[in-house]
Amino acid sequence: MTRRTVRIAMNGVTGRMGYRQHLLRSLLAIREEGGLDLGDGDVLWPEPVLVGRREHAVREIAERHGLTEWSTELDTVLADGTVDIYFDAQVTSARVEALKKAIAAGKHVYTEKPTATGLADALELARLARSAGIKHGVVQDKIFLPGLLKLKRLVEGGFFGQILSVRGEFGYWVFEGDWQRPQRPSWNYRAEDGGGITVDMFPHWEYVLHELFGRVTGVQALITTHVPQRWDEQGKPYAATADDAAYGIFELEGGAVAQINSSWTVRVNRDELVEFQVDGTHGSAVAGLRRCRIQHRAATPKPVWNPDLPTTESFRDQWQEVPDNDEFENGFRAQWELFLRHVALDEPYQWDLLAGARGVQLAELGLRSAAEGRRFEVPELTL
Repeated sequence: MTRRTVRIAMNGVTGRMGYRQHLLRSLLAIREEGGLDLGDGDVLWPEPVLVGRREHAVREIAERHGLTEWSTELDTVLADGTVDIYFDAQVTSARVEALKKAIAAGKHVYTEKPTATGLADALELARLARSAGIKHGVVQDKIFLPGLLKLKRLVEGGFFGQILSVRGEFGYWVFEGDWQRPQRPSWNYRAEDGGGITVDMFPHWEYVLHELFGRVTGVQALITTHVPQRWDEQGKPYAATADDAAYGIFELEGGAVAQINSSWTVRVNRDELVEFQVDGTHGSAVAGLRRCRIQHRAATPKPVWNPDLPTTESFRDQWQEVPDNDEFENGFRAQWELFLRHVALDEPYQWDLLAGARGVQLAELGLRSAAEGRRFEVPELTL
């Protein structure tokens, strides 16, 4: 067996997502199983080099997991010729500058979304990466979730017939911070720091819709800030300048229409924190993070509207559970493995910086739509 080491600069692992999903449940999980099997007796061993601005926080994480390499100096790490990949999970407002530095240093780059807060910067990153000849990828974790993998299986199997519509509900109540600690950092609610649910979630919806149902060709959105004041990590009140709810209508290539509500100001009355209902001529499905339920046209009941009598049937019980039929690993890890194989073996990889730019484009057009009160077409992006 031959072990090949790939050194990965990981910037932003002191944050919840960077630490839990990317370091702990992806790269460290791969190491715990002996590395990534590349076939023919080769194993890829990821070696994280932790990077962050808060020395005590980065050092503590490194010591907790027996990692010896960490730094608060990004430029020094990028100048190290033994570092192969740069990964970014920082706050969005710091991402463009760091990615440009990594690309200029000749590192392969893998980054959280959104890649930028504006389309011009997102496209520039994609062009710079192409010119540099490096490999590049953007996290698009939702399509690796068990529920959406089952949904994709249904689409590819022709279950729906002609797909007519997609309806999505995402969100939960994020506490304001005055009487209970909020579940999300305060920068998420400051536009000047790159916050806002549209910038955060519309890139997710772009790749979910694109991957499963077709390219988004039009968008119309209503975006608002329902809670205008929140309290930060020090318990101090601040003005929430970023949007906390976005209601979008997306036209899809082929004629289907998607409607997706995203909100950090909604209390959950559904089975999972995100759910998508897909309706087609031959059947319907409801998919969440893990579950997927279906109703074929042959098993569709015939409800009759009568407000004078109570409903006696349980509509939820009339749906059938889609079996797993497979082992589903953590979605973040699954995409990490694909990107590492792309770097090591040059295997195909489609979720690149141009794909990331499509998500930024949709968020930007969604914000413009809300500001101007009109629908926008979504042009197809090319470099």
